[in-house]
Amino acid sequence: MEYAPCISQIATLLADPKRSAMIWALMDGTARPADELALLAGLSTSSAGAHLARLATGGLLKQEARGRKRFFRLAAPEVGAAVEALASASLVSTDRVSKSVSQPVLSTPPLPLRKARICSDHLGGELAAELYQRLLGAGWIEQHEQRVEVTSKGIAQFAERGIYVPALAHRKRQTVCACPDWSERTPHLGGALGAGLLQLFIQLGWLRPMDESTALQVSTSGQREISKIASAA
Repeated sequence: MEYAPCISQIATLLADPKRSAMIWALMDGTARPADELALLAGLSTSSAGAHLARLATGGLLKQEARGRKRFFRLAAPEVGAAVEALASASLVSTDRVSKSVSQPVLSTPPLPLRKARICSDHLGGELAAELYQRLLGAGWIEQHEQRVEVTSKGIAQFAERGIYVPALAHRKRQTVCACPDWSERTPHLGGALGAGLLQLFIQLGWLRPMDESTALQVSTSGQREISKIASAA
């Protein structure tokens, strides 16, 4: 049997609703005290402490002592990325389940994650969802059910910005796709084109990755310039 990563331990840790609620509260990369996480999850301080200890022992959280208080944060950006992937998958699975079946609703994600974040290797969040809708409206991309295509107009417009769509098509991955956004309930741009745009925005200084988080800091010029893309086309 070929080697496969053991994910059952992590799956078990995240399967508990209280533990996943505390993980969710840390998705913006900040450190929070145990008593605050207990309140957010609706647990007593002692019960929350036991859950947090399991998450820390399992390698999902790291603990910091600040005076008499214990603070917890995500152990690595990969933890946040994994939780985000599960959140996106839950949207897809919910769409395929009968509406008569009651589904859990995710709480509102922290503000930095809602605004802009790294989703796999491309831009996610409200900034990305708004850009996707503008690209559609301006005719840069077209969506046919689940398939997305870049139009000839889009190819020319992206080339003006240094992104050559025909070159992306030769890579061993999807050129462009609609990625479901768990925070906005509307898609954003994925695939090689989405990844290229994210790298361009970072290189231009419009976006800046935040330590130990998938959240992205948006500069004033970045907000302005990204909002201009496809807006007047």
